[in-house]
Amino acid sequence: MVFGVTAVFALIEALYILMIILGANTANSFFIFIRSLAEPLALFFPGLFATGNFNLDVILNYGLAAVFWLVVGSILARIIGR
Repeated sequence: MVFGVTAVFALIEALYILMIILGANTANSFFIFIRSLAEPLALFFPGLFATGNFNLDVILNYGLAAVFWLVVGSILARIIGR
């Protein structure tokens, strides 16, 4: 259950990355909804890497947040499962 929740968090981050890379319409309500979920879930990761390339920055920062949620979910699931 815990891993499922954190996996959904990581999926939201991945979806946001894909929408940015593929050039989604930023005025679209679905994009705005996903962004409103992804930004707080990214915690302190946005702005961590600044390469000068916006797409690469999004991949690195939000991708790292997605990996973080998967790792945290895995650790919590193991602790709770004992």
